Amino acid sequence: MADGKKMKNRPKLTILAPPVSIPENTDIEPSTGNVESIAKKLDDLDMDDSQRERLMSFLAEKRKIGDLGTDDFEKLDELGAGNGGVVTKVRHSPTKLIMARKLIHLEIKPAIRNQIIRELKVLHDCNSPYIVGFYGAFYCDGEISICMEHMDGGSLDQVLKKAGRIPEDILGIISIAVLKGLSYLRENHKIIHRDVKPSNILISSRGEIKLCDFGVSGQLIDSMANSFVGTRSYMAPERLQGNIYSIQSDIWSFGLSLVEMALGRYPVPPPNPEDIDKVFTGEIPDLASLTPERMVPGAQVPQGVNGGEVPRPMAIFELLDYIVNEPAPRLPERHFSDIFREFVHKCLVKNPNERANLKFLMNHQFIKKAEESDIDFVGWVQRTLGISPQTTTV
Repeated sequence: MADGKKMKNRPKLTILAPPVSIPENTDIEPSTGNVESIAKKLDDLDMDDSQRERLMSFLAEKRKIGDLGTDDFEKLDELGAGNGGVVTKVRHSPTKLIMARKLIHLEIKPAIRNQIIRELKVLHDCNSPYIVGFYGAFYCDGEISICMEHMDGGSLDQVLKKAGRIPEDILGIISIAVLKGLSYLRENHKIIHRDVKPSNILISSRGEIKLCDFGVSGQLIDSMANSFVGTRSYMAPERLQGNIYSIQSDIWSFGLSLVEMALGRYPVPPPNPEDIDKVFTGEIPDLASLTPERMVPGAQVPQGVNGGEVPRPMAIFELLDYIVNEPAPRLPERHFSDIFREFVHKCLVKNPNERANLKFLMNHQFIKKAEESDIDFVGWVQRTLGISPQTTTV
């Protein structure tokens, strides 16, 4: 860490309180929402014919579902864990629909739990081609179950592990979807996502790109943040300092995610420029294979293979202090276009008042170029992941 003299004027970090008491025996009132009224709202959304058809198909499937309960599900596979919950691929036995079920155990007071329950019901109204579909939620035995649309391509952090890094033109297509998803949440539901990162951007073999785990429930995010600090590594500096924040904090998180996906490694602190060059010249497969995430550059540590340094992992509070007090990550000039670099750097401005907003980014030349491109995103997804188009039942 920095010496005492440097630390004197460094902006503060905020530490949240520990979790409180354990809840029991409260049910989430099941609801499928008013599918017909939702369908009418789709006319106001910017969708092409295929997106409209898929969304209408999802709503038709949702109409078949009655009350949800633990005994209704057959576990098929584990999809991942994080944000305080485990996500599994399940089959809903009554309808044979394939879903993603997230289980979250929370030690919270009943009043907070009930508020989370009320807030989750808003998910029934979140219907967009850029938002993961919501089937319903229920509470049982100390756990909240959130049942969502299954995206067979998984999350972008999983894609990144297979791809090594994601090409700039592919990131352009991803950026369009993420910005439209964030715009939908803000304009239609007054929601800030609050947890934008690669693991919360999902893709399908049909080329769909959708946001999940957004902040529809402030209480749920606050309750999980008490116990799970890893997600803070994508938070904007103003959030880490405990200041008031807005949609601009999502912009920072998205910019950081883009740098990570473009380089193939979490970019704080920045990787060695020579290592980046080696990735792009093919001397090494990717940065993730060369060094672990979150390394301290130049750390005095034991020598590794072939005399190379073995850097030590950066502790979480060192990492957060770095985000707040050190320069924001930057993409190297040699390997990325000027318009992509400018797009990302406008997202990663420390002062939220000077950071790019959604309108500016949607009209940026990088997005315009992506909208006009004829890149085969579906083909890239299927080749990269080795998958074929999914069906809703198996």
